Amino acid sequence: MQTFYIEVKETLSQLVEVTANNEDEALLSVKQRYQNEEIILDADSHIATDFSVWHHS
Repeated sequence: MQTFYIEVKETLSQLVEVTANNEDEALLSVKQRYQNEEIILDADSHIATDFSVWHHS
């Protein structure tokens, strides 16, 4: 028998609408809301799952 390492990578995504004076302010606002857990990505936010074989020697 051999040992294999398989990476399972899920991608979650959510489009957030925000009003701001400029792009930097908008990005900062959404980052803060995310860090404060006001924006939660969950199973409904799932858009992709990828599987990769890792080769170890």
